[in-house]
Amino acid sequence: MVLSEGNQSSSAGITFVLLGFSEYPQLQVPLFLAFFTAYTVSVVGNLGMIVIIRSNPKLHTPMYFFLSHLSFLDFCYSSITTPKLLEILLVDRRTISYVGCMMQFFFGCTLAITEMFMLAVMAYDRFVAVCNPLLYTVAMSPKLCSLLVAGTYTWGGSCSWTITCSLSEPSFCGSNGIHHFGCEYSAIMTRFIISTLSEVCSLLIILASYIFIIVTIIKMPSAGGLRKAFSTCASHLTTITIFHGVILLLYCVPNSRSSWLFIKVATVLYTIVIPMLNPLIYSLRNNDVKETIRKLVKAKMFSHPM
Repeated sequence: MVLSEGNQSSSAGITFVLLGFSEYPQLQVPLFLAFFTAYTVSVVGNLGMIVIIRSNPKLHTPMYFFLSHLSFLDFCYSSITTPKLLEILLVDRRTISYVGCMMQFFFGCTLAITEMFMLAVMAYDRFVAVCNPLLYTVAMSPKLCSLLVAGTYTWGGSCSWTITCSLSEPSFCGSNGIHHFGCEYSAIMTRFIISTLSEVCSLLIILASYIFIIVTIIKMPSAGGLRKAFSTCASHLTTITIFHGVILLLYCVPNSRSSWLFIKVATVLYTIVIPMLNPLIYSLRNNDVKETIRKLVKAKMFSHPM
């Protein structure tokens, strides 16, 4: 965001108050324990998934390459707002600087939009795997996979920079209280337009991919092929259903006083619960991942004999 010298100096002293769940003082400790547990599981699960994928050569495939980046995005996204939320609940330190707020907003937008398109890229990967299994490794070459991932990060960063630059100091005149636990400005028109465009585009890619997948599955003559195709897509389908379901839910809720609590709860699902669930969804349904976990646990046990 570009500000004049005067604006830079004046904005440096601006602070905001994140009200969070302050209207429920009796729930501060239970909420802290619940969010801390979920965040810990999220961090361990997502970083663990990256380690598992890197350590097993059998998992060096396009699907797991994209999954490792999804885990990285989930780890980063949950780490943008959750530590501040835990600080608010534990020590009641609710203030955040203007610069800190803008940084949180920018990185939060970047990671959210990037994850939208990462899931769309993963849908395309499943489309190729089901519809063209014999050409899968050729079609999804390492170079193409790297370009697709680079494109998602670039698009996410570009969109977020545009949204953040549309915010200016006059936007925050009046009360400095934010009825949220993070810097969220859904009322800004530029954010609404770009976020909606990104959501629609990513959903169209996902829907188109799964339409072709369904048509291919219907044409399969054997029940074994049907089960294998469904198993290939089940984890991704579960992930996108939860992820986009929560996003669409947030889009449908008006930003009014009566819906503040609902928005906060939905945002908790979006920023803490979903990043926690994704590694569980992919690991519990995947024999290769479970086998790698067993091998790592055994190696750790034998490396420290009693």
